[in-house]
Amino acid sequence: MRDFRSILNIIGFLLCIEATAMIIPMFYDLYYNNQDWEQFLYSSLITFFIGMILFISFRKKNIKLGIRQAFVLTISSWILISLFGAIPFIYSSASLSYTDAFFESVSGITTTGATVINNLEDLSEGILIWRSLLQWFGGIGIIVLAMAILPTLQIGGMQLLHMEHDDPYEKTIPKVNKFVLELFLLYISLSIICGILYFISGMSGFDSVIHAMTTISTGGFSSHDQSLGFFNSFRIEIISIIFMIIGSLPFVLYLQLFHNQKKSFLKDDQIKLFFIILFVVILFTSIWLNTNLSQDLNLSLRNASFNITSILTGTGYTSNNFSNWGSFGNVIMLIIMFIGGCAGSTTGGIKIFRLQILFRGAITQIRKLTKPHAVLVMRFNGKAINENTYNSVIGFFFMYIFLFIISAISISFFNIDFLTALSAAASAISNVGPGLGNVIGPTGSYFSLNNEVKWILALTMIVGRLEIFTVLVLLSLNFWKN
Repeated sequence: MRDFRSILNIIGFLLCIEATAMIIPMFYDLYYNNQDWEQFLYSSLITFFIGMILFISFRKKNIKLGIRQAFVLTISSWILISLFGAIPFIYSSASLSYTDAFFESVSGITTTGATVINNLEDLSEGILIWRSLLQWFGGIGIIVLAMAILPTLQIGGMQLLHMEHDDPYEKTIPKVNKFVLELFLLYISLSIICGILYFISGMSGFDSVIHAMTTISTGGFSSHDQSLGFFNSFRIEIISIIFMIIGSLPFVLYLQLFHNQKKSFLKDDQIKLFFIILFVVILFTSIWLNTNLSQDLNLSLRNASFNITSILTGTGYTSNNFSNWGSFGNVIMLIIMFIGGCAGSTTGGIKIFRLQILFRGAITQIRKLTKPHAVLVMRFNGKAINENTYNSVIGFFFMYIFLFIISAISISFFNIDFLTALSAAASAISNVGPGLGNVIGPTGSYFSLNNEVKWILALTMIVGRLEIFTVLVLLSLNFWKN
């Protein structure tokens, strides 16, 4: 690749945005008389200085990105933003090692929500806001990535969003810049509404701001060790469920809804299956809790609804320790970690639409055995799925499971117990947050894990967030050939 100028120019611009964002927690610390405001100021100045150097030094009149430049930009921007995002964690009162700071930063920007910090209540307000801001920006970033970049790169079947040059999204949003502006305004509006509802339901103004940002981004960082269980409020849990679901649906369909295309929202295949899975899993888990753990029916339904929604959407909030739900509860939680929400949302995981395509592909193969001469066509949202797209989804699914296995084996190499290794790998690659067991479960943290394990998990989070192939393609020798 010969031209890195455009890539470095854009990365410089992104670092300037990140530096500007650091001013927000600085003002919070100033307001609450915390000395950490100085560290945020210095971190902001350093980040802005480097970003501005890159932006000015490599400025071009016409920025054009080819396929290879887009791949490099995607992975390098997320890594560098994580690197600079770790600076406040090191020099503030949080006093994290660089390994822990990088882990926390990656967990934030990838909206994973796994944390190495114990005693969150002891942190300064600025650090708590910074953690939430990382997730909030990560949420909007992954939506733009999923809708504007991955379909062009044809990653893991995302080309379905631009299939056959008859894309309903393009009809509504003909230009990427208009799409990003509308999307950003929608994202801000939903965040504000969520925060207001949290506030009037009993949260403090500070808590409502933090949790609004981490709910709509399906990130899951909280200002309390007990997560949303700290509030013990059914109203707050209901609001959280609603906005976790909102964050898990395709954001572009919200824009279509505002553009009077209601049919596209109501008929979307992903949304239908998402709600079916959510309803069925909550129902069976509620029955299990009521029957085997002798929980009151209302309590079991409340616990199942909140925690299942949180894990399925990859948010990672908890209201109680679901590691104590027994074998059925642990198996269910481990499975739904992989599923995730819809394409074009803030969630991680395999995504609903890929599971639909894989299932329909399997059914088609069975039908071909009974009718070998029939012409059978798979469809998604009423459109035919060509062989290239189907193969792309199969390839993504295989690599997803393969990398999960590699991650779990690598973690277990450092004498981590089976359940912790398995759930940590699943949680990281699906960007969920909490794992299972006493170490990294809903009441634990990742602090006690080896540094080597934390680096493995941080890399797994990035690979999972960027849809696997975006990262793996950079390892191909053919990619770098002219």
